[in-house]
Amino acid sequence: MENLTNKEEEIMKVLWKLEKAFVKEILEAMPTPKPHYNTLSTIVRNLQEKGFVAHEAFGKTHRYYPTVTKENYRNSFVNTAIAGFFNDSYKNVVSHFAKEEKISVDELKEIIALIEKNN
Repeated sequence: MENLTNKEEEIMKVLWKLEKAFVKEILEAMPTPKPHYNTLSTIVRNLQEKGFVAHEAFGKTHRYYPTVTKENYRNSFVNTAIAGFFNDSYKNVVSHFAKEEKISVDELKEIIALIEKNN
């Protein structure tokens, strides 16, 4: 799956939340500073070309909806990051967060319990 730009991800988060929306509705839901309407419309069409959204036509206007779930994109994004930055090692990921003190011992115990439960 192709990676998205930061602005494309921001727009996808809005579409995942709204489920279906016209460009005007996407714009209203965007955080400030909001992009110009034409800029947003161009990015949404780019997302359609990349296969992330599709549309329903209502005369000359279109209502857009995601064709990729947030979960599928997240999985692809995380897997790409782990492959690129952590040599495809989940151990390296957890070690990184432990060294950076971003994960507590209690959280690690919860992770271990989840792993043991699923085995």
